[in-house]
Amino acid sequence: MLPRAGVVLALAAAGGLAVWNHTVTVAAGQPVPQPRAVPASTVLRACPAPGLTGSPAAHLALIAGPASARTGRAVVTYSGTTQGTALLSLTQPGALSLTRVHSIPAPAHTKTARKKATSTKSPSPASTPSPSPTPSSQPVATVPAQGGVVIQASGSMARGLEAEQVAGGTGKVATRCDGPGTDFWFSGPGVFTAPKIYLYLMNPGSESADVSVQAFTDAGPLVGSTDTGISVAPHAMVVQSLGKMLHGARAMALHVRTSVGQIVAAVEQFTGSARTGAWLPASAPPAKQVFLPGMPPTAGTRQLFVTVPGTQDAHITLKVTTTKGSYEPTGGSSLDIPGGSVAQLSLPSLSAIPGALQVSSSEPVTAAMLVPGGTGIFTAGAGAIQEQGVVADNVTGGGQATALVLSAPGRAVQARVTQIVEGSSAQAATSKVFQVPAHHSVVEELGRAPGSRKGTVFAVIVTPLAGSGPLYAGRVITGSGRGGVLQSILAVPSALATVPLPGVRNALISP
Repeated sequence: MLPRAGVVLALAAAGGLAVWNHTVTVAAGQPVPQPRAVPASTVLRACPAPGLTGSPAAHLALIAGPASARTGRAVVTYSGTTQGTALLSLTQPGALSLTRVHSIPAPAHTKTARKKATSTKSPSPASTPSPSPTPSSQPVATVPAQGGVVIQASGSMARGLEAEQVAGGTGKVATRCDGPGTDFWFSGPGVFTAPKIYLYLMNPGSESADVSVQAFTDAGPLVGSTDTGISVAPHAMVVQSLGKMLHGARAMALHVRTSVGQIVAAVEQFTGSARTGAWLPASAPPAKQVFLPGMPPTAGTRQLFVTVPGTQDAHITLKVTTTKGSYEPTGGSSLDIPGGSVAQLSLPSLSAIPGALQVSSSEPVTAAMLVPGGTGIFTAGAGAIQEQGVVADNVTGGGQATALVLSAPGRAVQARVTQIVEGSSAQAATSKVFQVPAHHSVVEELGRAPGSRKGTVFAVIVTPLAGSGPLYAGRVITGSGRGGVLQSILAVPSALATVPLPGVRNALISP
């Protein structure tokens, strides 16, 4: 006797055969291909320096590449109380724009508050080197900062967007205009070398952000150094003076992150009586392998700052990719750094050696490098160029020379380099393909574009070609002529025209 369930199945099968009375074939349909990427449609950037109260007028260099016939718009506005005042509106992708941004007046109470917050005395240098004292765990004053600009781009102007703030009166790129995020890392000298260190926190969004700042120094693990609960209102910028917090530090690192909302973080350092400071580039997040591109051919001892944010000590080794191949530099092996600290390493053997430095570690680390020249010139850990890399503000002539340092630490690379001159159309751009052998670096001088005048600003687009290995690149500006002094380094950042999408797999979903 069949079980009850068997009877039901048998009757159902019999009924089905009686009704259809023909063979049913079940076949798999053709899978629908899923898009791997979609065009970027909106992009937000923020720059702290242009319009900053009390600072010299700065320039904003902006380009969206590649050129496209589709519509789009990039609108530049002041942040803070004057939000909504449009400084610039651009609709032509592939064209370089250079705009002068004047500082805006601040309310009297803001000036007074900022003066109180930033009037810190420089520490007296010690007669002999010694570990830094533990920074103060007291809360750091946070005051409003008047200035900064926000870039909102949509459509074709959001694809491959790059924006940079150029220091007022110098014509040198100060730092990139970054996008909002939840996690930022900075490394560099401490207040022993740079007595004034300012942290700028910009909130270009419409929701409040809650920020915490954790400091690391050469003193080792710090207790009670995290400054939490910093509130940044929508469309506002605040500033902190970190002199007291980092008192006596010879090397420091900052970890800025949010628990609510997103911000753009920037760090500026002043040495001696310098009127303009050096902006620290944001470092790549901690990893066991970090690449620092854009080491210039200029002379001088490189200072490497390595941060170990975890509790475990890190064993690191260094490897440099140069025009003569890859090798371990003198002093680049068997280096141990305590957990929760920053180490400053002098590398005289890398003087006048162009290329990229690779830091390999047993524990996740971040890294930045100080190169002699100007008031402080840095390169920091960066990723390989994805899709294309863009630098907006470059110049050759008028006492300046621009070069690209292209590095292939793995397989060989072919890269197309395109120059777009300010005031010209993208159709007038000039391009050239460069070869970078495996495990080598190449230094390519960028001359003036045909028909342009000396000193004309131009943008550079670096595009790795199909089949290439990972490409790391840095843009270097020096004084022209033999022995020209280093003026600027900028790691060539990826400027995506498309947004990658995660893969989609078949899944069974039950109610």
